[in-house]
Amino acid sequence: MGTDLHAPLGGRNRKTGSRRPGVLRLGRIAASLCLFAIGGFSLYTAFRGDGIERTKSPAAEQVATPPSNTPQPLATTAKTPDGMPRAEPRSGATVEQMVTGDGSVVTKYSPRPRDGSGPVLVDAMQIGQDPRMAAQPNEALLEETPFGRLPIVGPDGRRPMDQYARPSSGARGVRIAIVVSGLGLSQTGTQRAIAELPEEITFAFAASGNSLQRWMQEARRGGHEILLQVPLEPFDYPANDPGPETLLTTKPAARNIENLHKAMGEITNYTGVMNYLGGRFLSDSTAMEPVMRDIGKRGLLFLDDGTSAQSKTAAVARGTELPYAFADLQLDGQLDINAVLKKLDELERIARKNGQAIGVASAFDESVDAIAKWSEEAAMRGIEIVGVAALSSDPKNP
Repeated sequence: MGTDLHAPLGGRNRKTGSRRPGVLRLGRIAASLCLFAIGGFSLYTAFRGDGIERTKSPAAEQVATPPSNTPQPLATTAKTPDGMPRAEPRSGATVEQMVTGDGSVVTKYSPRPRDGSGPVLVDAMQIGQDPRMAAQPNEALLEETPFGRLPIVGPDGRRPMDQYARPSSGARGVRIAIVVSGLGLSQTGTQRAIAELPEEITFAFAASGNSLQRWMQEARRGGHEILLQVPLEPFDYPANDPGPETLLTTKPAARNIENLHKAMGEITNYTGVMNYLGGRFLSDSTAMEPVMRDIGKRGLLFLDDGTSAQSKTAAVARGTELPYAFADLQLDGQLDINAVLKKLDELERIARKNGQAIGVASAFDESVDAIAKWSEEAAMRGIEIVGVAALSSDPKNP
């Protein structure tokens, strides 16, 4: 019969493999077309370039170090207390910035040799200070004057308010800064505050205090951010006299600047200045302007304790590009632990509403005890206690 009983059903009359050569030819043609397409795209991208403009924008030219094969000097020549040279993080790199076609900035780092020989201490912290060196000032941020060593902005643009700030987590959440002021006026009160308050608390040292350098170093070793309290003229002056070097609205600007510098020379390692009294002075923008401008140009912030309803701090600070902050609440108007705890709870409500808040207290025993107790439980309620610098309005970092 000629029938193949083992052939598939419906396929017994087909000629096996009759169309296979045609399918292979089509496959070869398709593969060839793919190869041509890939080759053409490669040539196109090679001649088109990478889309990066090699010319630097004006902004990039200001912040980038041009490529160079020659060694450049260290950013600073400051030394640590043991004589070891201190180097900035980028002192061993050539930094080049390039602008892409979509406006993005690409930063390229390439190594280059540092000037000199031997070991150097690379200070890699941009915000805050290495705890091992916290009691020692960064010499690059100081200048010698007849009034002592005063803070200045460093050659690399680093400010004291950045160098000596207490680093924060940067996480979103409720943030509170608590400032305990008047340190240095009472030896026992100062010692107790430093010993019992957690490191997150900011300390403000009165310029007229005693043994300030010693207490400053102890506070910095403990991890605290610190401020300098400068006496300013109150409304009831001279009946209420903050001290012999008080800044007055009736004094010439040069005299007020001189008294400011005398106060600044008492200690180092502070992030900013805070007023001691000063209702009248803070309400006089003419008297304030040269003082605030000097504070700002030295890389410091100004904290207004919030006691003067007529304060012109915000307006003057914006006009002089001064980083500043306002205290939201005085915590110890009534010297009682329970009263201070109630004020701290009120400060917490303000912070939950606004995202942040600043409270100010004096270094009284009742205040120290209440703040220490409240701080122990703050983290469990989702509150981060930060330094004042973290909550300041900073024109450089809006």
